[in-house]
Amino acid sequence: MSIVGQAAPDFSLDAVAGGQFITAKLEDYRGKWLVLFFYPLDFTFVCPTEILAFSDRIEELRALGAEVLGVSVDSKFTHLAWTEKPRAEGGIQGLTYPLAADLNKQTSTDYGVLADGGVALRGLFIVDPEGVVQHATVNNLGVGRSVDETVRVLQAFQYVAEKGEVCPAGWKPGGASMKPDWEGSKEYFGSASA
Repeated sequence: MSIVGQAAPDFSLDAVAGGQFITAKLEDYRGKWLVLFFYPLDFTFVCPTEILAFSDRIEELRALGAEVLGVSVDSKFTHLAWTEKPRAEGGIQGLTYPLAADLNKQTSTDYGVLADGGVALRGLFIVDPEGVVQHATVNNLGVGRSVDETVRVLQAFQYVAEKGEVCPAGWKPGGASMKPDWEGSKEYFGSASA
């Protein structure tokens, strides 16, 4: 069952941020957009490519009023060791957002991404400032996610929240949107077919 449109499942997790142990709680992100993503394990192969791709674009995401939180079933100590390992050696040194530890696998279960093997699938959730899940995507273990697509979807949901219109397939900022009713949508369809 999808949690899209529902209140985001609550969590309070041990985490690592900037070389320090912290507690990451859903309530800490109230009033902001949250890109919450799950990944299988530290010290693996696809995971650091995703984690670093989000880290390298954190300023862009923060300029959009969003924060990022990564979650796996590893411990906070494993997270800390990985954040201290240089990128050239498969590490994620210089990470710019927290990594949370879901050791008991409850948060992965609550978000519906815990795989049979006991690790999280590549689930990504966009949670709005009121704590409602607006977007969810889940990849199997072998394929990483796109930061470009995450940014585009985040911008689309922000546009919908601000303007009250809806975004057609492939919408990007500055693109045509639609009125969310039958008569109003004809304006979009009329211009799109011309």
